[in-house]
Amino acid sequence: MPTHSAQRTAPPASPAPAGLLWWRSGTGPQVTVARAPRAVSGDTWLAGVAALYCLAQLALVVTRLGHGLGWDESVYVSQYDPRTPTVFFSAPRSRGTSLLTAPLTAVSGSAVVLRAALAVLSSAALYAAFRVWRPLVGARTTALAALLFAGLWIAVLSGAMAMPNLWVAFGAVGAVGWFLREGGRGRRWWLAGCVAAVALFRAPDAVWLVLALAGAALLRRGRRETLPFLAAGLGAGLAQWVVEAYVRWGGVLERLRVSSATEGDMGLHLNVGTAWRAVNGPLLCRPCTAGHPALPGLALWWLALPLLVAAAVYVAGRERRAAPVLLPVACAAALCVPYLLLIGYAAPRFLLPSYALLSLPLAVLLRRLRGRRLLAYAAVAVLVCHLAGQLVVLDAQVTQTARTDARYVAAARGLRAMGLTPPCLVTGPRALPVGYAAGCASAQTRGNNRSTTRAALLRRAARVPTALLTGPGRRPPRYARDWTPYDLPGTRGWTAWKAPVPLRRGPLGP
Repeated sequence: MPTHSAQRTAPPASPAPAGLLWWRSGTGPQVTVARAPRAVSGDTWLAGVAALYCLAQLALVVTRLGHGLGWDESVYVSQYDPRTPTVFFSAPRSRGTSLLTAPLTAVSGSAVVLRAALAVLSSAALYAAFRVWRPLVGARTTALAALLFAGLWIAVLSGAMAMPNLWVAFGAVGAVGWFLREGGRGRRWWLAGCVAAVALFRAPDAVWLVLALAGAALLRRGRRETLPFLAAGLGAGLAQWVVEAYVRWGGVLERLRVSSATEGDMGLHLNVGTAWRAVNGPLLCRPCTAGHPALPGLALWWLALPLLVAAAVYVAGRERRAAPVLLPVACAAALCVPYLLLIGYAAPRFLLPSYALLSLPLAVLLRRLRGRRLLAYAAVAVLVCHLAGQLVVLDAQVTQTARTDARYVAAARGLRAMGLTPPCLVTGPRALPVGYAAGCASAQTRGNNRSTTRAALLRRAARVPTALLTGPGRRPPRYARDWTPYDLPGTRGWTAWKAPVPLRRGPLGP
């Protein structure tokens, strides 16, 4: 028997070089054994994508959009803003965005603070929604899908804006993921919660999503137990919308009729060409008269998207793992039906829920290329070029949005300078966002946001300071021809027509 033997002891206190593990024998030589580097955890990849998404919003959007809000943002934020009158809320809208921003506006009236908070919240929602998919497609595939979606210019811009479509996208991703995951009642209630969230933000989108999920549940016997939870989520999310329909419009059918008229008479409209022309902006293409999209070379990804999705479905079918690919595609198709087939105008944000769902099968397809080195390198190069192109479009759209919002703020300053202070009233084509920025109520006598009559407007103008906005070279309506005109600097020639000073009323009357 040997008089001594090599004995492994604990590693020394001093740090060893990265990737190496050291043992020292009692009297023998040192032994060095290589240790494989610790792999990055799956949650770290997805968290990194969410962090980059947040930083991109803060650096490229929040710091440049200034202190104003856009037209639709003013409508949503004003509903629970304690500092300003409520802006007219039309029939097609849903209250989710207003409820989301209510706690933020209660704390601060700053648009910058609001946008920064929304950037953080949307990044957290991106992480939470795509995290549901990790057991279904794997950690790195989930992170890649989140990157594909978050890299779109409209996703970056929408994250810091008070608009509903991005939040519908997050809810749809979560709902489809929870639907596919095996489990008990806990996971089904998460499914119901995601559906309810979608309904709160966009009631019609929730109906289309539930129709697709219910169809999948009926086709697969093992998923039929999700039907009550889909119904519960949809009912909970739609409850407020239904109650408001009866209170303000006299019923659900009448609200749908008014919504259709506001949207330009919903019916069969082959709107794919309009959506193509608006893929790189403007934020609202109504009417959409351009023959091709802005920066058409940077919009080719939109034409390639159906082909890539078809390839993902084909590959998944061959591998007999089609459910995590087919169901997102089916739900994405259902969610884009109203925007590609039923309305006659377009906005890039309308298709955000479909883009979010399609990012998952595309990520699955790209991850299948790992074993083919040349194709993998080509895919990475194309992805880098695509993301760079999205940054170019984002820069152009942020610049345009900042200019529009700045005109609203400049008009509000001009109104205050000419003596229009709360309580006050603004009317005219741009009354909603300008009135909100000025702290005034707003009213329209015509158009999609018609909220009053001419007689009621004139009666109110006799009580509170009132101004009518007109565009460059436009004359006011006949009832305002004797009002005093004021040019509004910084607005590209807008004019404010101020009504005569209203009668002052004391305790005993005028």
